[in-house]
Amino acid sequence: MTLEMLPFLLAFMLLVIGIYAIIAKRNVIKVIVGLLILDYAVNLVLILMGYRGSGDGAAALAPIKTPGLSEQMMLERAVDPLPQALVLTSIVIGLSVAALVVALAIRLYDKYGTFDTGLMRNLRG
Repeated sequence: MTLEMLPFLLAFMLLVIGIYAIIAKRNVIKVIVGLLILDYAVNLVLILMGYRGSGDGAAALAPIKTPGLSEQMMLERAVDPLPQALVLTSIVIGLSVAALVVALAIRLYDKYGTFDTGLMRNLRG
């Protein structure tokens, strides 16, 4: 495994932790935290996919026309702006989903007096 694959491996580990928390945990708060971790992991993967480092170890450049650099060098070393725009949109959507889920958790606690989904037997239709 190369050093370039380490961020992808860490993002995949975050993804697995989030999925585990959503599936295996019975506490509503832990499920919400797992949902947030999953959201952050997907954002991280999108950002990592858009990053283009050059083989000579030089840092990638912002996708803005810079004086003194040729057009070809800018195309080779510029970061892809589309995943950044998608992540900005995803952050806003993730924040609204988190607020909705927290409000739902508060309502469930008011009704049942617990965050444990196993004790919420009246949810069955």
